[in-house]
Amino acid sequence: MPDIFDEVEEDLRAERARRMWQRFGTPAFVLLLLVLAGIGGWQGWSWYQARERNAAATAFMAAHRATEAQGADLPAMATRFQGLVADSPESYRILARLRAAALKAEVGERDAALALYDQVANDTAADPLYRGLANLMWVLRSMDTADTATLLARVRPLAQPGQPWNASARELQGLIELKAGQTAAAKQTLDQLANDATAPQSIRERAGRVASGIAS
Repeated sequence: MPDIFDEVEEDLRAERARRMWQRFGTPAFVLLLLVLAGIGGWQGWSWYQARERNAAATAFMAAHRATEAQGADLPAMATRFQGLVADSPESYRILARLRAAALKAEVGERDAALALYDQVANDTAADPLYRGLANLMWVLRSMDTADTATLLARVRPLAQPGQPWNASARELQGLIELKAGQTAAAKQTLDQLANDATAPQSIRERAGRVASGIAS
């Protein structure tokens, strides 16, 4: 008799299992497929991103080496870097724009360079380090053309404590103030920079030289 009960219990377990599979088996199987697809998709996406980064790095370095070559056609190189923007991941897209802007400025295409710097400066997805650098370069390339108020409005936020380009921004701020005839403000800005032990030595020395030449 105990054997019969065992067999009945085994049959009941089998029946329950069959019914459970009928009720939940298909959804569970679908869920399993979705999980596996998700894992595979994530791995595939990671592989795709890595491949794109590697391709962008290779293309960027090839353009960089071509630019540094003797007799390089700099306008063509600027165009080449701009061509990398569309198909590159975010970080290389920013670097390509900055490099193209620098080349444009070097060959006298100032307006085109400023437009590229503005694209980086206004890109909210870009790292603040690159956005700050773009703003700084915009100011530097606009010293002879933009009005003082515009220049100071762009450089002063970069000169605040804790900003990555703080020292360079303060140096530019002092030079802009001096250019605008704000000698007292310029001397104060540059003196403070010259005495700032956290600023790079070269910037401190330049600031000190300029400040010492400003009449009190």
